[in-house]
Amino acid sequence: MKFELTKDFIGELKERIENKDQKSIITSITDCHPADIAEILDELEFENACFLFELLEDNIAADVLVELEDDLREELLKIHSPKEIAEEFVDNMDSDDAADIISELPETKKQEVLSHLEDQDLASDIVDLLNYDEDTAGGLMAKELIKVNSNWSVMRCVKEMRRQAEDVELVYTIYVVDDDNVLLGTLSLKRLLLTDSKAIISNIMKEDIIKVSATMNQEEVANTMNKYDLIVLPVVNDMNQLIGRITADDVMDIMKEEAEKDYQMASGISEDVESSDTIWEITRARLPWLLIGMIGGLFGAKVIGIFDIEKNYQMAFFIPLIAAMGGNVGVQSAAIVVQSLAGGTNTLGNISQRLIKELGVALVNGIICSSIILFAAYLLGYSLLLSITVSIALLSVIIFAALFGTFIPLSLDKYKIDPALATGPFITTINDVLGLFIYFLIGQLILSI
Repeated sequence: MKFELTKDFIGELKERIENKDQKSIITSITDCHPADIAEILDELEFENACFLFELLEDNIAADVLVELEDDLREELLKIHSPKEIAEEFVDNMDSDDAADIISELPETKKQEVLSHLEDQDLASDIVDLLNYDEDTAGGLMAKELIKVNSNWSVMRCVKEMRRQAEDVELVYTIYVVDDDNVLLGTLSLKRLLLTDSKAIISNIMKEDIIKVSATMNQEEVANTMNKYDLIVLPVVNDMNQLIGRITADDVMDIMKEEAEKDYQMASGISEDVESSDTIWEITRARLPWLLIGMIGGLFGAKVIGIFDIEKNYQMAFFIPLIAAMGGNVGVQSAAIVVQSLAGGTNTLGNISQRLIKELGVALVNGIICSSIILFAAYLLGYSLLLSITVSIALLSVIIFAALFGTFIPLSLDKYKIDPALATGPFITTINDVLGLFIYFLIGQLILSI
């Protein structure tokens, strides 16, 4: 049953912590998943969180530590010695989680933690993982897996699998390698059970396998797993040797991080920020786009100043309408393209189809909206010429904004710039300025402003 964190639960837990009622505290969280315990700790004051955390068994504490918010985990790691971190936490983690935890420590503390690990194989695996960039497949993978040699018999294979399974919490796939550890394929557990014990693995393995390079970007890894609906993905080096595996839970974390990053960028926040960050850190993340918006406003004012609207001052009444519609249409188009880029579905053919489709959508929306504004403006008492001017301008701005919103994220992606920029203040500001220019240019042609 899903755990639900309530104010009453937290209130009762705080009271038990204040009374140092350890038995009652342990009983209250016995059935909680490590992720639920992490959520509880995040809701407590630091001293209370520390008290509760120290009551956890080492294997549970290790799982909880992985699930914690970065700030609280950092504080908890500070109050534990390198020996405690090694023996209580790292020894109870998979290699990928252990590497992530150790990577957050100061350099000197990293070395001390590694020196206190009794399992030298685990220490070696962690050191290997720390050499990869955190945003690559190598930085995501775990070393724990089950592999068998293609020359083994089924009987030997089962024996070796039993030995290896002691170090693997969840067995997803059996990988087949040669004498040089080159990945050859996978082995079906069902076929293994149904095959004669003397059969050779190379004769019953499946050679068709999807794999990724250790240097592949984490977003590409996530797209690959999503495209082929995989729960585990083998990682190989440049010589096609099997060096690790990536599981679906790791990729889900990456997709969540990327979604949060894109959302912040679309909102005009240039850096990754948390609610617990300082005023200066949050200001530094928000200010650049506010300045860009301000500069865009100055350009917009300059555009208005170029044209003499004194004779038709009523044109100024429709400036917010033109700017808002252009910005909204541009962001809508950009959001669709960014979504396609994130999913890796934008081939050359898809791009052409997208441009044609966005043009068609813009034409339909533009005709409907411009027709409505033509009649609405005229019924509200504005002159026919002004109503026609606003209507034509609105149609033009909608078409331009749709195409612009499609081109910009594609261009950013081509130059390896995050296309999520196009769904935020960047495209809105440019659309405002150029939309106003189109509006007044049409006004000059029709109304001779």
